[in-house]
Amino acid sequence: MTDTNCERRGRLSPAVAEVRSAVSEFFDRHPLDGGDLVLVALSGGADSLALAAATRFVGALRGLRVGAIIVDHGIQSGSAELAVTVSETATSIGLDPVEAVRVLVGTEGGPEAAARDARYSALRSAAERHGAAVVLTGHTRNDQAETVLLGLARGSGPGSLRGIAELDGLIGRPLLDVTRESTHAAALAEGLNPWNDPHNSDERFSRVRVRQNVLPTMESELGPGIVDALARTADLVRDDDDALDLLAAGMARQVVSADPVSFAADDVAHRPRALRTRIIRIAANHAWGTTITHVQTRAIDALLTDWHGQGKVDVTGGSVVRHDGRIRFDPAS
Repeated sequence: MTDTNCERRGRLSPAVAEVRSAVSEFFDRHPLDGGDLVLVALSGGADSLALAAATRFVGALRGLRVGAIIVDHGIQSGSAELAVTVSETATSIGLDPVEAVRVLVGTEGGPEAAARDARYSALRSAAERHGAAVVLTGHTRNDQAETVLLGLARGSGPGSLRGIAELDGLIGRPLLDVTRESTHAAALAEGLNPWNDPHNSDERFSRVRVRQNVLPTMESELGPGIVDALARTADLVRDDDDALDLLAAGMARQVVSADPVSFAADDVAHRPRALRTRIIRIAANHAWGTTITHVQTRAIDALLTDWHGQGKVDVTGGSVVRHDGRIRFDPAS
């Protein structure tokens, strides 16, 4: 089906070519060995269908095996039947192995976060079960823009503004430079019939409101190109964030001591705040294996830069105190 309609007519669809190029370039940046297995997370939507078809085509050229993992969240009527249909589609375009997995979605963090956590857990388990080198998801440039805008609204700093990573452990996202319009056109050109998830138009979900209301309003009021600008922001922030993380990690290795976890205030206080706060979070992770909040980080930073005899700062996992010129990270009693 996928080598298909547009090629039989003698002309490859530009959208199909764009998606295939994105997948091929992803493997150029993250090369695999011949015979390696690539799994595509297949929902039945246009993004994942276009990705699956392109990955099968590119994989054949590179000697890669390409399969699919279908995650049934079990939260919509008819989800089991849909999983069967999507599995049949995956098999029809030459993917092997094809597996549908039912997951139990919890409640922690809200429905969107709970479904995402269950999905990624299932994808990583499938990769381990099948010995896959990577699992690809169909996130697009539009998804990247929505993620950046949601992160900006939360005010959660570069960790959110850096958006979705192209490669995160076993999870790869080749289509972050491809628009949703292109994946939809590519799926249709491949002769595939995308499923429209009703959750994608359910405005109970913040991402849907951003997609249907916020971004169109921004485009209308500020002019076209907002999606591209937000995605470009993610790329720029990610580069800067990675560089600062690398610098802070090197500094932390030099100044942070163990047992107890601590560092000399004078070794850190003069550094730029972006580096100080990273060193503080690294020390907290060493001490308790936890991530502290922005408010907690700023309170600890005040022990360095605004020291006037204040007492300990209680944080997740324990407390932080300035004693004899050192910032000490003590476990909870």
